[in-house]
Amino acid sequence: MYAFNTTKKKEIEVNTLSYKTISAKKETVQREWHIIDAEDLIVGRMCTAIATVLRGKHKPSYTPHVDTGDYVIVINADKVRFTGSKMDQKEYVSYSGYPGGQKKRTPRDVMKKKPFAVVENAVRGMLPKNRLGRQMFKKLFVYAGTEHPHQAQQPKKMEI
Repeated sequence: MYAFNTTKKKEIEVNTLSYKTISAKKETVQREWHIIDAEDLIVGRMCTAIATVLRGKHKPSYTPHVDTGDYVIVINADKVRFTGSKMDQKEYVSYSGYPGGQKKRTPRDVMKKKPFAVVENAVRGMLPKNRLGRQMFKKLFVYAGTEHPHQAQQPKKMEI
């Protein structure tokens, strides 16, 4: 069926260091700062991009058990939007642990008191639910207005 040429043999030298998988360490991670203007952006689509950057999945050095992500600043969080009628129909449920202690709030109610809480809640739900996820979440800074105190870090504008 198949004929192989066994008379000519070539020796192939392989550089074994060129294809080894390099696992990132917390000492070798290089972090950047990104800024996102959330005005007129859809909450879910924006937050998936933010969660990807916080986890570090946009980098070739991504390692699942190491926090390789970057810092993210979100401004104008009070001007985000939902598609359809989610602004009035979606519910955030919290429970105090006591009988009758369950509270349900719509995004419209939440944005009146804490305009940044909608974005933070959405991103937190997209990160791992462990110590690593809590560490990643600390790199997110959400502000309702256009001002933020992170000018010294020289954040790069990120388009979504």
